[in-house]
Amino acid sequence: MDILAALKQEEAKLQKQADKVRQQLNAVRAARKILGREVAGGGKRIGRKKRVMSSAARAKNGKATKERWAKLRAAKAKGKR
Repeated sequence: MDILAALKQEEAKLQKQADKVRQQLNAVRAARKILGREVAGGGKRIGRKKRVMSSAARAKNGKATKERWAKLRAAKAKGKR
């Protein structure tokens, strides 16, 4: 009977630990959902939507980036940097 009581006590202890881990896991899942990282079963995002840039805006950004790099290279070639 002593062994049976010890096993029951150990089972209760492990059940308490399992409940604590489940609670922590639920908290982590809730945090992920709040941050918008959760993905629904159909592959659609839950929370914030992905931002989409138009092709005109993308071209404008690309042009500006090329101009910045050209300016940097010109300054480097003159030895100002």
